[in-house]
Amino acid sequence: MSKLRKRKGLDGVDISPAQWVSLFAIALFVIVPFWSSAIAGFKDIGELRTTPFGLPQSWDPKNFTEILYGGSFFRFLWNSLRIAAVTVLLTLVTSSMAAFALAHIKFFGRTSITSLFLIGLLFPFATAILPLFITIRNLGLLDNPLGVILPQVAFNLAFSILLFMTFFKDLPHELIDAAKMDRCNYLRIYWYIVLPLSLPILTTVAVFAFVGSWNNYLLPLVMLNNDSSFPWPLGVMQYQGQYITNWPKVLAFLTLTTLPALAFFLAAQRFIISGLTGGAVKG
Repeated sequence: MSKLRKRKGLDGVDISPAQWVSLFAIALFVIVPFWSSAIAGFKDIGELRTTPFGLPQSWDPKNFTEILYGGSFFRFLWNSLRIAAVTVLLTLVTSSMAAFALAHIKFFGRTSITSLFLIGLLFPFATAILPLFITIRNLGLLDNPLGVILPQVAFNLAFSILLFMTFFKDLPHELIDAAKMDRCNYLRIYWYIVLPLSLPILTTVAVFAFVGSWNNYLLPLVMLNNDSSFPWPLGVMQYQGQYITNWPKVLAFLTLTTLPALAFFLAAQRFIISGLTGGAVKG
């Protein structure tokens, strides 16, 4: 019996026919919903119901142009971008500094603090929504973007610290020891040595934090009441009525709002694998 010949992927790794089939199935699972949403924006409600997956009879961009020139789309997009950008920045700063301390500074209770942070991975976000709402209300942050940003950063910490600690532990200890001999304090070591070597993991954590914030629906729904501060997941509700929903416009809106997150992911994808698989420098 002849052996199945393996073909090499784009990165030179041998990929068997079974793996090609699996990758193709996963690609279809991701691409088909996006493709269906994109072409549905060119249909009317009747055509969408009769041929949901077929090509439109006429490629009428009316739904897309009405959304783009409607006046509220870019406001929703700006609100989402502002919330996501601040969430990413605070997540990177707080989680990287905490992970550096837990990975390279020996102090009493370090193991307990690490376990306490990682316990956050066990609790789903929805279980804390009521006490979180009460806390944000007591802080006077309702209808304020910070009422969404701060909880998002807090719930990002557990996973982000885990990723950063795994990466930081793989960095060469000789560099840190040499910096200590040169009388560098931990803040200078973190800023001038660790961060420049951590671009892959910084990008990986930024992608996870950005996409999570960009697609967050429940937290803005609870914390924001003024439509002028709504992010795009709440903005899509303008096309939903009490008795009918304009599904072609909803799907066109979703297609347009998916593009920024998709572009951000594609721009950062070359760093993600290296960030998840360990250090950028081998000792």
